Amino acid sequence: YPDQIVWGRSPIRIDIAGGWSDTPPFCNINGGTVLNAAVDLNGQQPVQVYVRTISEKVIRLRSIDNGKSEEVRSYKKLAAFNQVGSVFSIPKAALCLCGFHPDFCTQSFTSLEEQLSAMGGGLELSLLAAIPKGSGLGTSSILAAAVLGTLSSACTLGWNKYETANRVLVLEQLLTTGGGWQDQYGAVFGGLKLLESSGGIQNNISVGWMNERLFTEPQTAACWLLYYTGITRMAKNILAEIVKSMFLNEQKTLDILHDIKQHAYDTALAFQKGSYEQVGTAVLRSWHLNKKLDSGTSTAEIERII
Repeated sequence: YPDQIVWGRSPIRIDIAGGWSDTPPFCNINGGTVLNAAVDLNGQQPVQVYVRTISEKVIRLRSIDNGKSEEVRSYKKLAAFNQVGSVFSIPKAALCLCGFHPDFCTQSFTSLEEQLSAMGGGLELSLLAAIPKGSGLGTSSILAAAVLGTLSSACTLGWNKYETANRVLVLEQLLTTGGGWQDQYGAVFGGLKLLESSGGIQNNISVGWMNERLFTEPQTAACWLLYYTGITRMAKNILAEIVKSMFLNEQKTLDILHDIKQHAYDTALAFQKGSYEQVGTAVLRSWHLNKKLDSGTSTAEIERII
């Protein structure tokens, strides 16, 4: 109905152990294992998407946090999701995957305007990512999952959480950003959980929820702090270097990745035992393993904080 809005919301994810083992090609060959947690910020789910119908035969995109907007009136403009610097790359690619482009649509239309007319009107998408960019919380993948999930609901595509999360992998290939699966799975499937993938091209991710007592009991809940340093990095640049070393079969990188994968199981066991001390030690080891894999993980400023 004209006055209805589909409202999609998502938490962000914190990588506790195992991150990087979910990244191709390592996870395609060996499978990946990650322990992560979905969390709100300031008591709210910080990634939000709003979709509503409009009378004009156009797709209107708005970014609340960036203060920008754009109108899409052609397939050509919709397919320009790989335009460098565009704040609307993710929603454009998501709209294509949802069938608003001939390459992904089972029906044939001569133009986007004709397709929107057949649907009964245009769409307006408003995006909000109330997270500092480059903060390492998986924002882009989680935003992609939120957009795809909200569009699935608005357009009655009927995708479940697994289908939505898997389509994020396709979307990231379209954007040439690549990446693993833990970000969207970490957010779409809430709570503290152990995520495991089998080897192969089409990863099947299993989700096993863990005891969250260390996050909720008064004596330990106050001991957790998510601290934003103000220091940002672009995931795409880091990813390119590490994936390159995977493809070159650099033994040092592969050994660290195997240690990271096993460490996710060790950390999960510490949570199952309910030992705050063991979990704290495990989080510290995650930090050391990440620094061994990528020396740029830390900076002098972060080391002073720690």
